[in-house]
Amino acid sequence: MSIDTRYKGIVYMLLAALGFSLMGGAAKLLKGSFGAGQLVFWRNAIGLIVLVAGFIIKPPANKGGKFHLLLFRGLMGTTALYTLLYCILHIPLGTAMTYNLTSTLFIAVFSFLLFKEYHGRFVLLAVMLGFAGMLLIYKPAMHFPWYYHVAGLISGITSALAYITVNRLAGHYDSRIIVLSFIGTGVLVPVVFMLIGHFAQLPVDDVFFISWRWPVGIEWLFVAWLGLAALFGQYFVTKAYGADKAGIVSAIGYANIVFSVFIGFFLNDPFPDWMSSLGIACIITSGIIISLFKRKKTS
Repeated sequence: MSIDTRYKGIVYMLLAALGFSLMGGAAKLLKGSFGAGQLVFWRNAIGLIVLVAGFIIKPPANKGGKFHLLLFRGLMGTTALYTLLYCILHIPLGTAMTYNLTSTLFIAVFSFLLFKEYHGRFVLLAVMLGFAGMLLIYKPAMHFPWYYHVAGLISGITSALAYITVNRLAGHYDSRIIVLSFIGTGVLVPVVFMLIGHFAQLPVDDVFFISWRWPVGIEWLFVAWLGLAALFGQYFVTKAYGADKAGIVSAIGYANIVFSVFIGFFLNDPFPDWMSSLGIACIITSGIIISLFKRKKTS
């Protein structure tokens, strides 16, 4: 049964949001077995295998000329993934995903600061609403430490920088090469840190100076789930942005938070209290306003 052309972008983005939420669920199930740095490696290693197979079947065609931006996109994307997975392992899944999706707010801020893009007072008010939502989620009385919140904000900021860079790379590189810059960096960085830690005899932690560990038993299923769910999400994000206006599909992407709240609840995360729920609602509303007003400006 085919999808009505008018709704393809919405359906694809809902599938992408579900994929990324399921990735977060897999990371939750691997808590206690793998640290954030190890999950970054395995998540990207699976993606790299699939991507290389695709290159063999259909080699990429590139105009090139923006290698420095390609490298920057890889580093920002990898930093965002590190901090996202770190948050997923330590705070409720819905809250972690909410912080990551503050990227829409930071895209609006950085677009104004770096490129003087101004989308009107309603977008400005939406950005302020979004930051108010972050304060409601952060509230100092929360039972988990402040540095988890800092990691969440870094996840949103670096995701925004990565998305802005992708926009500047479009037309210069095959989309799979842009994905490779992220996945390749996400494999290389954990390996480099692991080798540095090993040869410098630094104490092992769960983020950077990781120890090597193969999955065992059912962990292989969860690791495969982690990598394939992330690829599923990336595939349908690409399809969504190709099928409809960016403003519409980016607004629908906030379904990720809803999916993540319920997946986290089934994995024994506490359900967000009323203040955190209000903060999540503020960030979703802010993102939708920003997306739709940007759409009007570009249509």
